[in-house]
Amino acid sequence: MAHISNMPEIDPKSGYNKTTSTFHSKRTPTPLPSNENLDITTFISARAHHGTIAYIDATTGARLTFSDVWKAVESVSSSLSDHGIRKGDVILLLSPNSIYFPIICLSVMSLGAIITTTNPLNTKNEISKQIADSKPVLAFTIVDLLPKLAGSGFPIVLIDSGSTTGFANVKITNTLKKMMMTTPKPNRFKETVSQDDTATLLYSSGTTGASKGVISSHRNLIAMVQTVIGRFRFATGLIASGATVVVLSKFEMHEMLSSIGRYNVSYLPLVPPILVALVNNADIIKKKYDLKSLKFVLCGGAPLSKELTEGFMEKYQGVTIMQGYGLTESTGIGASTDTVEESRRYGTAGMLSANMEAKIVDTETGNAMAVNQTGELWLKGPTVMKGYFSNPEATASTLDSTGWLRTGDLCNIDEDGFIFVVDRLKELIKYKGYQVPPAELEALLLTHPEIDDCAVIPFPDKNVGQFPMAYIVRKSGSHLSDKEVMDFVSKQVAPYKQIRRVAFIGSVPKNPSGKILRKDLIKLATSKL
Repeated sequence: MAHISNMPEIDPKSGYNKTTSTFHSKRTPTPLPSNENLDITTFISARAHHGTIAYIDATTGARLTFSDVWKAVESVSSSLSDHGIRKGDVILLLSPNSIYFPIICLSVMSLGAIITTTNPLNTKNEISKQIADSKPVLAFTIVDLLPKLAGSGFPIVLIDSGSTTGFANVKITNTLKKMMMTTPKPNRFKETVSQDDTATLLYSSGTTGASKGVISSHRNLIAMVQTVIGRFRFATGLIASGATVVVLSKFEMHEMLSSIGRYNVSYLPLVPPILVALVNNADIIKKKYDLKSLKFVLCGGAPLSKELTEGFMEKYQGVTIMQGYGLTESTGIGASTDTVEESRRYGTAGMLSANMEAKIVDTETGNAMAVNQTGELWLKGPTVMKGYFSNPEATASTLDSTGWLRTGDLCNIDEDGFIFVVDRLKELIKYKGYQVPPAELEALLLTHPEIDDCAVIPFPDKNVGQFPMAYIVRKSGSHLSDKEVMDFVSKQVAPYKQIRRVAFIGSVPKNPSGKILRKDLIKLATSKL
């Protein structure tokens, strides 16, 4: 791919091509391997670097060196092969974060088998749905989570060692420890894996309707690794670059903060709610924990406000805050801010990642729009998924025939190529045909000195269709009334955007990455009707 500076038809400032109505990435293109028969495991293991320790378990201090990891991958993949695991088989991984996670994934993918993961917090019922959809032939899990796989019928490999007495209806056939001690057969048969073969089947959180399996190919993952390494050119949380990754089995604030000092962590990925906590409790945190080594904080999940970015930079001087925007459907890649200057474009999701193209499409007419116009963001590039697993309808409504991915996000791109996410298309409130983005009203409400947190949802109404309703978390000691909330907003917005109903709530329900669970609030609001 040529850099846009060599393409005269593209505006070098915004990356916009008038002829094709397409925005091009301003980043230097990342080289991608041309060898068709290449799997992600071989690709990563072949990369040269100077690292020694690959993973550290934050809780126990257990360490795995790079040579431990690659030796284990050889053994585990050989053992899986002996178990009859073949290319195209699906393997389920149900486990908290662990230093063994990458070994399992890399081993499975090296055989051309497919890894599907499920969140340990999911209920047995939610996990059963994913099992019925993805049809795994084997699972890796820990003793504590065995009840969630009871009656599933497929063989299970235990990641940890513990007593399994009392688990009658599970079929435990091996342990990871035993697999890691297997001597790999030198001349074992290996099927050819191509870049287009499926590597992972990750289920998207289903912000719109039911959760769907996203098919990512080896090519998608290779492009993702290349993009991330190209972006940081320093220690990243990726085995391919030789960095050391400190693994927290679950998120716990104290554990995370104490690990930074204990293991000299320089790079910390976060979601916005944790960033808010770091800013609000900065004085206590800085007294109690050693954060000298911290250089970069990477935040994804939702755009950051000016107040939050500035607040963080002021309290944690010397730490650069970077943002990322991506979807499971684009292998986590899309846009990012990579420097302090870029992060100071407040509210931006960043500039298009290397090798990515974008369109802003008018939701009514389907026409592609120009700079500073708002429409649905469409993305195209080497990290875009192959489609949804055995769901042609969902695939057809998300991916068009030429490979453009409809993100479902309402965005605009400014004259310097920065992307701004206005809201989720599906979450727009339709008031008398006007579109009201809840995120815009939420941002406004958060500027009120007595409001701690809030969420705005569509409330059904037979006269206007829907109107905006706000759930408000008051600051402690505040006696803010619903009328005061409505008046505060109505002075600052067009009449159709006014909040016409208010409820006070102890906290706003959010998923682990900090996205508001509007579905739950809509249920709560309408259950009283």
